Amino acid sequence: MTQPLVIAHHLIWTAYGWWLPNDPRGSGSHTIRNELLAEFGELHYGRKKLQPAGKIVRQFYEQVADVLKHPLLTFDEPQRLLVGEAFAQVIEEQRYTCYACAIMPDHVHAVIRKHKHQAEEMVDFLKEASRNLLIKNGQRALTHPTWLAGHGWKVFLDHPDEVWRTIRYVEQNPIKIGLPAQSWSFVKPYDNWPLHPGHSPNSPYARRLRAVGRYP
Repeated sequence: MTQPLVIAHHLIWTAYGWWLPNDPRGSGSHTIRNELLAEFGELHYGRKKLQPAGKIVRQFYEQVADVLKHPLLTFDEPQRLLVGEAFAQVIEEQRYTCYACAIMPDHVHAVIRKHKHQAEEMVDFLKEASRNLLIKNGQRALTHPTWLAGHGWKVFLDHPDEVWRTIRYVEQNPIKIGLPAQSWSFVKPYDNWPLHPGHSPNSPYARRLRAVGRYP
């Protein structure tokens, strides 16, 4: 069956040390390279269907903090603002269109429209710029790997309904942990693209949706 085209990415990545291979929630890792971490639990590839209570996750990271090579740090409000400043610069320079962003104490969510860059490239640009700005402002040591290695997770969104649902999810992230709602200058209101007002019903995307019964 013909599949719709990807129109946006939900990008998620974490600060250093905050999503380890044997995280109780599951992870994207196939191996535990640090033998000292192995004693804290078994590896489960992928996100577990039954998620543990937040208390269990917190206890896990309290236990592993002492065996990590670098300190387990979070982003306070001034640091989150610096990360947002770096994101704004990258998004402007690379001409990304960002529909939602949540910069959390230990991870980031971003919804970005498809672009000539692959999802992994977008994450790399955003991670590098934010790390450099944190270091420049004395908020991270040069030797500290601010972000977890790799490209994090990506979810391909192929319909405006999925984009809307993900935007709402991302916007609720800070609120769920007691932080105020976030508003970033680089986030643009979603206009239902590519089914925005005035779009062509004969565009490749519209035709692809029609073929699977999802248009309009």
